[in-house]
Amino acid sequence: MNYRMIFYTTGKILQVNSLLLMLPAVVSLIYRESCVFSFLLAAVISVTAGFILSLIFKPKNHLIYAKEGFVIVSLTWILLSLIGALPFVLSREIPFFFDAFFETVSGFTTTGASILTDVEKLSNGLLFWRSFTHWIGGMGVLVFVMAFIPNVSDRSIHLMRAEMPGPIVGKLVPRIRDTAKILYIIYIVLTLVEVVMLCAGGMSVFESLLHSFGTAGTGGFGIKADSIGGYSPYIQWVIAIFMLIFGVNFNLYYLILIRRFRSAIKSSELWAYICIVLFSVSAISFNIYPMYKNIEEALRQAAFQVSSIITTTGYATTDFNNWPVLSKGILMLLMISGGCAGSTAGGFKISRIVILFKMIRKEIRRLIHPHSVDTVKFEGKALDNQTLYGVGAYLAMYSICALSIFLLLCIEPFDIETTLTAMLACFNNVGPGLGAVGPASSFADFSAFSKLILSFAMLLGRLEIFPLIIALNPSTWKKR
Repeated sequence: MNYRMIFYTTGKILQVNSLLLMLPAVVSLIYRESCVFSFLLAAVISVTAGFILSLIFKPKNHLIYAKEGFVIVSLTWILLSLIGALPFVLSREIPFFFDAFFETVSGFTTTGASILTDVEKLSNGLLFWRSFTHWIGGMGVLVFVMAFIPNVSDRSIHLMRAEMPGPIVGKLVPRIRDTAKILYIIYIVLTLVEVVMLCAGGMSVFESLLHSFGTAGTGGFGIKADSIGGYSPYIQWVIAIFMLIFGVNFNLYYLILIRRFRSAIKSSELWAYICIVLFSVSAISFNIYPMYKNIEEALRQAAFQVSSIITTTGYATTDFNNWPVLSKGILMLLMISGGCAGSTAGGFKISRIVILFKMIRKEIRRLIHPHSVDTVKFEGKALDNQTLYGVGAYLAMYSICALSIFLLLCIEPFDIETTLTAMLACFNNVGPGLGAVGPASSFADFSAFSKLILSFAMLLGRLEIFPLIIALNPSTWKKR
């Protein structure tokens, strides 16, 4: 274990975080808000801690292996959440640290679950920081560091694999730094396009930026009490479409940029994603049609909520708590499935679901034809046993973690619908659930213990379980 490299890299990222904290400080300064000092103090703490770590633990070699990558990513996300909570506490706008930590973890992990009962009372600076954490966490702060900070070794692929969601993460181009840069350029361009389109629909620049941050990171922190419900149908359609866009594997956008259209269109994960969305929108539209004035409204409400839930964004245009059981059941399944691998969406991932179904088909064929030789193919390539074992192991760990979190939450005095969907909403980084944690409610009534459990669940879901489990395993830190 390269301890020096772990703490050195963590220190460098904390220094970058101090620069990120200056953006909401500028916003607060523009709006002449007192919380500017909260951001400045948090930035000073971040840069000081980062400078001390990078000075004391200057490494002799800069190699990062898989184990170091998992630990760096986990440690960084915990520290960013702790420091990111400080502006809320110091400004007294979220006075209790457990609440502020929950809100910040929810932001960085792009979950969008909130303890706030009246979000419109927040200052503009904190509203900006709250939504900006979505944008930072969506693509990953370590991916940002690899893209724009010099002297990044190609061994840093382990950092990207630990932070980027999905079972398969590789290089788009030979150098890992160039891969990270390409991903972030695509991310920035798509965000700016959405900002322009929202402004064209009558939104202010400030609101367009915040909603684009939430859409791009598939986070979903709203700045209004009714989330997106009070905006025009045009705004709702724009956000719904961009949520689906950010739920697609970013590698496909790169293939389109280099004009490999056939490779992008042939993606089995993309087609599975499209088919799930179309089926869900059709079924829910038919199911809720009697509740709305016309077909367009029913279709728009169904399309928006499906886009929001499958991409784990969490924006809402209506309280789907009031929908029929069939529609709520479909949304619960979408909470689990999530978006595509290599996107900013959370959940189990469409790619894993496709691979699991192919593994089941292979096993059925083996039982019928014991002597046949069959392989599981994904995106035109045969998957090796290590990848298949990894998908199976992830399913097992996913199930164990989900069950454990659910049982820990059962100490709360809520009904099973609330408890179960609160776990699913946080563990899959969705945001709203059903019952007492529906889109018109919040997580404010949960105890401090449960908020910590749910915060841990959000980190587990965003980092896809194994990096955090490895970092917290005592044997990881033992010298051999």
